[in-house]
Parts: sequence; C-alpha cells; structure tokens
Amino acid sequence: MIAYLDTNVVVWLAQGDLKRISRKAQNSLAETTTDILISPMVLIELEYLYEVARIRLSARDVLSKVEHEIGARVCDLPFATVANIMLDEKWTRDPFDRMIVAQAKANGLAHLISADDEIAAHYPRTIW
Repeated sequence: MIAYLDTNVVVWLAQGDLKRISRKAQNSLAETTTDILISPMVLIELEYLYEVARIRLSARDVLSKVEHEIGARVCDLPFATVANIMLDEKWTRDPFDRMIVAQAKANGLAHLISADDEIAAHYPRTIW
C-alpha cells in the first residue's frame, strides 16, 4: 500500500505526538508493506510554518526525522503530472491541500493520511 502524509501528520510524527494521530492512521503507518510518501508540497508548507515560528524545526530537519524514524520519503513523481491533476482540484483555494491531494491521485489513487475533514470530504482514499 502507498500512503501519503498530510503536513499536520508529518509534524506530529516528527514531534513524537502520536496521541494526535488516529488509531486507524497509526495502524496504516505500522504496516510493514506501507510505502510512506510525502508530497514535495508538504516540505514547502513545513518551511512556511518554520519561517512564521509555528514549528521549531526546518522542513529539512523534519524530513530527516521522519525519514529516519518511519522510513518516509519524498515522492518523485514529475511535477507536470501532479500539476495537471491539481488543475481539477477546485474544491479548495488552499494550494497546499490541492497539491497534496493531487499527488496521491497521481500515484494511482494512493491513500492519504490526513486529519483534515475537508480533504476527507473530497478525497475518498483519506485515512483517519
């Protein structure tokens, strides 16, 4: 199974704050067959959060933690492929959410682990 992580989930994992992550999402992450991916857009959002002091670690430091601790990696799908799918994500004005959902869709309708109710309402492969 392929599962993408939403930005908040990446932050909580990097902080070791598992109590904020649903049991269903934790079970998906714990499956040894799960390929855990992060959209490059998550990295950009993490860096924005760092720049406005909403998180304490830079995007690179957060990525390093989740790579080491849970084996997550940044997805390498071509940007043009993802952007083409993103053009149809008109349910939100949030460019981060649009791109993160498009990334999962572009990778064979992969799962997306997210606590965001709006994402879950528009992407049926959301796990929470």
